[in-house]
Amino acid sequence: MRGLSAGRVLAVASAVPALALAGWLLAGLPLLMLGWFRPQVVVPLGLAAAILLCRYGLRRLPEPAPATGWQTAGVLAIALGSGVFSAVLHSEQLIVRRDPATYAQYATWLATRGSLPIPYGEAAFGGRDPALRFGSVGFYDHAGAVVPQFMPGPPMLHAIGHWLGGLPGLLLTPPVLGALAVLVFAGTAARLAGPRLSPPAALAFAVGLPILYTSRASFSEIPSLIMIFGGMSLLLDARARLRAARDAMVAAALAGLVFGLAVLVRIDGLRDVLPVLVYAGLLIALRRIEGREEAPGLRRDGLPEGPGLRGDGRLGVPLLAGLLAGAGLGLLAAVVLAAPYLDYLSGSLLPLLAVCAAVLLLTAVAAALAPRLAGPLGRLARVRRLPGLAAGAVVLVMGLFAARPWLQTVTRHATTSEDLLTSDFIEKTQAANGLPVDGSRLYYEDALHWVAWYIGPPAVVLATLAGAVLVHRLLRGTASEWLLPLMIVGWTTVTTLYRPAITPDHPFAARRLVPVIIPGLVLLAVWGLRWIGEKAREREAGRNDRDAAETTRKDHEAARTEIAGRGDRFAAPLLRLAASRTGAVLGVVLLVVPPAVTSIGTAFTPVGRGERAAVEAMCAALPENASVLLVERVTADRFTQLVRGVCGLPAAGVEVPHGEDTPAPADVTRLIGRIREAGRVPVLLAAEPAQLTPYGAPVQTLALRTRQDERSLVKAPDGTWSLSIDVWMTVA
Repeated sequence: MRGLSAGRVLAVASAVPALALAGWLLAGLPLLMLGWFRPQVVVPLGLAAAILLCRYGLRRLPEPAPATGWQTAGVLAIALGSGVFSAVLHSEQLIVRRDPATYAQYATWLATRGSLPIPYGEAAFGGRDPALRFGSVGFYDHAGAVVPQFMPGPPMLHAIGHWLGGLPGLLLTPPVLGALAVLVFAGTAARLAGPRLSPPAALAFAVGLPILYTSRASFSEIPSLIMIFGGMSLLLDARARLRAARDAMVAAALAGLVFGLAVLVRIDGLRDVLPVLVYAGLLIALRRIEGREEAPGLRRDGLPEGPGLRGDGRLGVPLLAGLLAGAGLGLLAAVVLAAPYLDYLSGSLLPLLAVCAAVLLLTAVAAALAPRLAGPLGRLARVRRLPGLAAGAVVLVMGLFAARPWLQTVTRHATTSEDLLTSDFIEKTQAANGLPVDGSRLYYEDALHWVAWYIGPPAVVLATLAGAVLVHRLLRGTASEWLLPLMIVGWTTVTTLYRPAITPDHPFAARRLVPVIIPGLVLLAVWGLRWIGEKAREREAGRNDRDAAETTRKDHEAARTEIAGRGDRFAAPLLRLAASRTGAVLGVVLLVVPPAVTSIGTAFTPVGRGERAAVEAMCAALPENASVLLVERVTADRFTQLVRGVCGLPAAGVEVPHGEDTPAPADVTRLIGRIREAGRVPVLLAAEPAQLTPYGAPVQTLALRTRQDERSLVKAPDGTWSLSIDVWMTVA
């Protein structure tokens, strides 16, 4: 029965998703690079790898913190409920307008073709022609082929759904991943804040608009969250194994591997897991100085005064090895499979790589010099005011972010073609929002206010308080289990809020907060709620004891001043409330209700509904032997890869002169002739019938009327906008 305890069920269930995803990615990436990403090969190898990682990652797991059956059942019910809710209201974004459809088309290609890059298929157009354009939005024309934007990790996961159920299965994969993310997050909360608070934590997390938003469409943020918080849980379990002498080294290596594979899911994962590198270096340094008793600046046990990581040094090398292996695979995939994407991101990626290299170098030097640095660092750690100053710094940083809109207006003047597109987009969005038109505005100064929209001001305040208290404790040598989570959450929160690096319309911009910031701050807020309750109960118990002692003294009334009496009249009810079950319920309400209120405006309105049916009908209307020319600029951007991947037909846009919407008629006529010479049927697609009339009788093949995401700049989104897309066809 011990193996079936509620606490063990929660610990195992919340660790399985990260290990299973890691196994699938480990097996799938080499096969994709070899061009063999097909179900008959990937499924058995991916399942075997997932089972293997789960076996070694979960076996002989020490007994976790005790959880009741109701607590574990509550977490599982919330995760399942969130998945069902997102599945019922899932998005159907297949027409490439923004990132979700790009990921969906990427996954469709992998599921149906199994290799990269995507060939031109120029033979179907009579060979190469300077007017043919094979690239489109989200798909780069690079080195004689088409290369999808983004990292291959999420499409490799979404392809599972396509294999199981075609396009409907593909579109239902994000809700499944969203449910797993809730489960993983709740497991981390149970390990750090206690199982009693894991159901409220899961609920406060699951009802947030950014989580709902990214759980209904094909995004990279939810899989990234699973890997990062799954890695945290696995490392916490490794620490528990170390103390129980149970396979700690293997568990640490798997934790590092899961962390590292976040880079394969999302290139920004390189920044998010950078603190893991520092932490591993710290553990290696501590390992080198363990046992040096009575050395200057060291405690008797040989460790510096500070983080309280006695004995954890043995985890450093396996953690680092796993991290470098996983991140190395991610970077290899980026170079081999996403080279033009790296070029596009070079302005921000190269500085990030430089920072990573510098941190790696400094970590290696610090680990090598650890015995010499132990003395000075030990003396620094004993500075009496240091914990208080560090705690104050946490509050100060959050205060500056809160005040930033009154201190700074973040702007960027367009210098590149991408900047010009972003500026034009912002101007149109400002006009739609009724705001002054200024394309240089980025609205990044409001980033902390974005967080407050989505998790509520009480959660932000509680998270700030908890961060300050935990930093204080860490520098006093306690709460060592929080060191790495605080490093990850703190580093990513500060760097992302300072520069979100995304178009600032919501809910789209909210995705930036999903992998670390929202779960991290909700986790801290839940711990802060627990801390307040514990302190209130301690003070209430102490106050009652003192009052009982005072009643035995004859001068009891004389000892109380009028001011103290008044203070007691105010403080006592607050202490009793905070220490009571009612106070705990009110605290949970403060964490759950504000994000739910923000979400309710969009939670029950799916976007992109009808796209799948419309796309399938359009594909059915195309001749089987067609070569498709897209002769209108926007239609080519949206449909070139869709026709190629979903419809399974050769597709290309036709070069459009600058400032025009349609190509030169001579180019279209020439390409029509070359397609006929190749023995295929020339089919032309455009947005309006007049654009096709010169080449044949137009027939409408797609008339989509649906809803799209709102584009809100200065307030939380509270609705959706209408969307109309038309496609007309002619057989030339």
